[in-house]
Amino acid sequence: MSKKEEVLKVIPEQGILPLYFNKDAQVSIDLLKALYSAGIRAVEYTNRGEAALENFKKMREVIDAEMPGMYLGVGTIKDAASAQAFIDAGADYIISPGLVDDVAEVSDKNGMLWVPGCMTPTEIIKAEKMGAKFVKLFPGNILGPSFLSGIKELFPNLLFMPTGGVDLGRDNIQGWFKAGVCAVGMGSKLVTKDIMENKKYDELVALTKEVIETIKSVR
Repeated sequence: MSKKEEVLKVIPEQGILPLYFNKDAQVSIDLLKALYSAGIRAVEYTNRGEAALENFKKMREVIDAEMPGMYLGVGTIKDAASAQAFIDAGADYIISPGLVDDVAEVSDKNGMLWVPGCMTPTEIIKAEKMGAKFVKLFPGNILGPSFLSGIKELFPNLLFMPTGGVDLGRDNIQGWFKAGVCAVGMGSKLVTKDIMENKKYDELVALTKEVIETIKSVR
């Protein structure tokens, strides 16, 4: 099984993709460890600050040394140079906020899973033509589960994941899975500002386990 196939298996299996960025490398690592201990095996680290690449490299080292089975992806990739830099740093998959042709090309050249962000049927059609297997519905809170319900049968071969505004509530999560997502992307609703600033890693472990159980119960 290729790495691309492995990631396409792991994210739907866990049903959630936690995503975050913190400018502090040690906090980034500690958050990663908390998520791993809660049972998470795929995480998106977002490319949202100057420290992102160096932090990512350190996180990769920790994963390779201490976290068997963990896949580390990078999000907010908007150009080919960034994609290549993170691939060179050991990224397992690439996520973009939109359709970026040169990022798709770099990912494909490196045998890497690329997940584009899409908001319209036209964008999803283009993503599929570009070879995407997995589409991020972004921003999820603007689109809502009813959007996916309306278009899902047009794209039987694609996996969908909303990101942006997905909350921890059972009704919200159930609505998305009923509409046909394979997973939900969760950022600040899960890895909250309070958890990051006050290093409440035990709270993150507990919240993550709760979400995993909720997803299992609504599928």
